[in-house]
Amino acid sequence: MAKLPNIATLEYDVTKPNHFFEYLDTRFGTLEICADQDGVTSIRFVTDMCKTSNRCLNTQQAVAQLGEYFAGARTQFSLDLNTKGTNFQHQVWRQLTTIEYGKTLSYADIAKDIGNPKAVRAVGAANGRNPFTIVVPCHRVIGSNGKLTGYAWGTSIKAGLLELEQRVVLSNPTR
Repeated sequence: MAKLPNIATLEYDVTKPNHFFEYLDTRFGTLEICADQDGVTSIRFVTDMCKTSNRCLNTQQAVAQLGEYFAGARTQFSLDLNTKGTNFQHQVWRQLTTIEYGKTLSYADIAKDIGNPKAVRAVGAANGRNPFTIVVPCHRVIGSNGKLTGYAWGTSIKAGLLELEQRVVLSNPTR
């Protein structure tokens, strides 16, 4: 599998005919949703955006579901994701999707859950390379001491996402 570039410097050639992108403004910042014909290829916070979106069904579905998430109406996503990464990264990212909405796990918990308890740092690195912020909930991973640690978009956004989920859970205990 292809090696995933550093998401902080990931660039997209929006001039290619099979690359699509759309933006969603949230209270945490602007999300850029990128896709190709096979699915969503990334979701990330950006500071700059192109003047016009180049939308497709995959980006439109992602924007709609993310909008529902921020409104407190969606706790799980059902999107076609076109993931690129190593086998280990895929294993970690799949495990991240099992973390319940409004809950957190530690990097050590994830390492243990994938059957590799000594891979805590590697889990952290894979978590940091997650190209699908929010949808693959890397914001739900915390340090073993219970503190918020690392998040590609800053710990204040991570804290805000966790607070959003806690408010939804507390306001609807049947979730």
